Amino acid sequence: MATVDPAAPKQPLALPDPILVAATVESRLPFQGQFKSLTPLAGDASNRRYFRIELTGAAARPVILMQLAEAEAFKQSEEAVSGSVHSVAELPFLNILSHLSKAGVSVPRLYHYDQTAGLLYLEDFGDLTLSDACRQASAKELEARYTQAVDVLAQMQAKATSPADPNCLAFHRSFDVPLLMWEFDHFLEYGIEAQRGAPIEAESRRTIRREFEKIAELLAGAPRVFVHRDYHSRNLMVDGTRLGVIDFQDALMGPATYDLASLLRDAYIELDEALIDRLIDRFLDRMATAGQARINREAFRRLFDFTSIQRNLKAAGRFVYIDRVKGNPKFLADIPRTLGYVRRNLQKYPELSVLRAELVRYVPELQ
Repeated sequence: MATVDPAAPKQPLALPDPILVAATVESRLPFQGQFKSLTPLAGDASNRRYFRIELTGAAARPVILMQLAEAEAFKQSEEAVSGSVHSVAELPFLNILSHLSKAGVSVPRLYHYDQTAGLLYLEDFGDLTLSDACRQASAKELEARYTQAVDVLAQMQAKATSPADPNCLAFHRSFDVPLLMWEFDHFLEYGIEAQRGAPIEAESRRTIRREFEKIAELLAGAPRVFVHRDYHSRNLMVDGTRLGVIDFQDALMGPATYDLASLLRDAYIELDEALIDRLIDRFLDRMATAGQARINREAFRRLFDFTSIQRNLKAAGRFVYIDRVKGNPKFLADIPRTLGYVRRNLQKYPELSVLRAELVRYVPELQ
């Protein structure tokens, strides 16, 4: 079992050599085109950078260039991982990309990989994320878009989980208790201690971790399926009528509720509770259609809510980490919404009263 916390960011990346990029796109891509320009795209919290390559020519189309921080550094997950030791012979991105492509998931096509330069030439899904598409959407359009996202998730979960592929990295790592507790501890370290500038009292920490362990054991004990791990509105690209899935390189095995909680308890978009209820029912209907065993819907909803607590606390801590360690404060504004989800779920279940009472001492937003 290996649990790894990603390292702090290294020196800023040098820009890709435009002469190298031009030579590559004009000789290595599956369509003809001449290099026109290389435009940086807005970054996220990762150790990669993205560019759009514009080409000219009748058969040309835009290409996304992914630049790795180091040519082989991407073999280590940016997220903590847990599972059996497994030799990584290729980039996790390429490994998971291949698996999802075989499962019929709409992931970007790989045109070329320049391993020496650490540059991947990928299909361009455009700039419109699900988050952006829903920002000014009517209630009807928003529900239609999220219904599509739920359907894509259900298909991915069914097709990417079975049959198991021993060559896919995701099947060698999982959301077990140590990893789930690592993420809870990440929240304690950054979401509480770094945020308030003072440590948690020792007895209080023991109580909180004891309650966290109960949640971790519940989640780890659920049947495991293929989990994208970051399936939310900014990692889903609206490309015409299709919904493209990106940022899947940290995939692992975990509870069926994890990606659904990431989508419906999104840090970036708050959905109406009645809509969430309908979307959960939709997801369960799709699981049943895919041949999954009959699921107790009340038990699934409880697992969904507990998964949301874990996922949202981890995200709240991660946002502070990204600010303090990576120097990127843009996610701090999403913390209140994320903690709001946690507050409502803590209030919903009497068995969480001890955890809620302890957390409120340090995070007043959970009151």
